[in-house]
Amino acid sequence: MAAKNSFPGFDIDVLHFLHDLSQNNNRDWFEKNKQRYETAVREPALHFIESMVGPLKKVSPHFRAVAKKTGGSLMRVYRDTRFSNDKTPYKTNVGIHFRHEVGKDVHAPGFYFHIEPESVFLGAGIWHPDSETLSLIRDAIVEEPTKWKRGRDAKSFRDSFHLTGDSLKRPPRGYDAEHKYIDDIKRKDFIGVRELEIDSLFDASITKLVADTFKASKPFVRFLCEAIDVGF
Repeated sequence: MAAKNSFPGFDIDVLHFLHDLSQNNNRDWFEKNKQRYETAVREPALHFIESMVGPLKKVSPHFRAVAKKTGGSLMRVYRDTRFSNDKTPYKTNVGIHFRHEVGKDVHAPGFYFHIEPESVFLGAGIWHPDSETLSLIRDAIVEEPTKWKRGRDAKSFRDSFHLTGDSLKRPPRGYDAEHKYIDDIKRKDFIGVRELEIDSLFDASITKLVADTFKASKPFVRFLCEAIDVGF
């Protein structure tokens, strides 16, 4: 008997819709195709999120899979164009963010699932933290370098993820330029990414694949959580 919240996998329609949206990124087209968005994108994404509730708790009880149309784990399709030269109104990808329970109040680590026609990937860690959070992580690397190395170089994390994101060109002020891990201290993002095969979207094992991959990041994400004094 299938589990109550078992997810059968996405349908290829999700990629077809995102492709068509990229070719017709305007309000008139989207309004005419809103029901298609609901059926091809939002409904299956919410079903997937619901299927992640139990598996995510096994990774850590402090992260949330919230299957709500707004305000939950599914990121809005509407772009914030206020400070962007790109005024197209819609995102042409699906973003699912499993936030830390304190994520609305502080910059905290999280887990991320990204879907677009040419790329499907998972993320674990913290992207563009504010200056206070960034300083806490850098200080933790300085104060506990062995612990940082264990998190960054843990076999489970290293075998599944590669570190990416922006870095400073020069060491940040107040940090020893000769520190053993100065290249990590220079990071502005502490995020691991794993690319997935696009066909994995369409398989009923996608929930398990995502959950197992997030589990592999535990040593790295635990370090970040402890560095900023939030639960893991």
